[in-house]
Amino acid sequence: MSQLEKLSRRHYLISKLSAAFLYALAVAVALNFFWSPGKIYASGITGFAQIIQSVSERFMPFTLSTSVMYFVLNIPLFILGWCKIGHRFTIFTIIAVLLGSIMMRVIAPIKITYDPIICALFGGVINGVGTGIALKSGISTGGLDVLGIILRKKTGKSFGQINIFFNLIIVICAGFVFGWTRALYTALNIFVNGRVIDAVYTQHQKMQVFIVTEHPKHIIEGIQRKMHRGITIFHDVEGAYSHTEKTVLMTIIDRYDMFDIYNIVIQSDPYAFMSVSEVDKVYGRFKEQKPV
Repeated sequence: MSQLEKLSRRHYLISKLSAAFLYALAVAVALNFFWSPGKIYASGITGFAQIIQSVSERFMPFTLSTSVMYFVLNIPLFILGWCKIGHRFTIFTIIAVLLGSIMMRVIAPIKITYDPIICALFGGVINGVGTGIALKSGISTGGLDVLGIILRKKTGKSFGQINIFFNLIIVICAGFVFGWTRALYTALNIFVNGRVIDAVYTQHQKMQVFIVTEHPKHIIEGIQRKMHRGITIFHDVEGAYSHTEKTVLMTIIDRYDMFDIYNIVIQSDPYAFMSVSEVDKVYGRFKEQKPV
């Protein structure tokens, strides 16, 4: 393995772990500083873990903490992700969820405010930023991400429809446990959280990539082997500065593919020029790439 490949792999690993740590910190702060004091439920698996803690506090002789249940509820989803999605994807998901569970336990709760509206807004924003950064870095935060990918493949339903269904259950549970006023604040928190995630990262956003290179063969082989993407080739392109013959490659990818295509290009041609822009719509045959 060349020195450049080692540096690329190291950068890849550091970026993934950093994103997982930032997500873990964000979800722990949102939970311990805002959601728990405000008696507000989060979205997804975190919300279900909070429901279990609330029910155990009221009706059981012992309490099942949110931090423990957050990890336990994700275990079946780890198995599904490992079998149905991909090993690398699942490993980084486990790391993110494990760090989140530890942070929930380690970071001491601080009762900043009991105002439910402030708790809903700030909790949703902080968790949304952390989750968005994680997804933007190509890792999952567990829970509905994993379940959504699998159910979408089986049923054809969108992530939005799947999230609405499960989060509706959380809102109803919040109404029965804390009252319907708190259910309204829970719905507000879930809405804010979702909007912030979308602002930081759109999960299925398509990206148009232009690559100017003198070594197109290796890049094409790497993209087709790793991502199975179609590529349009522009031959006989001349660089205005060096007046050397180059080739331009154009392809459309999912944002999930960004780290992979970057590494492929850098390893194949360190001097290649790559331009990436967001795409509003794609028509024709485009295969959704599953994260690995």
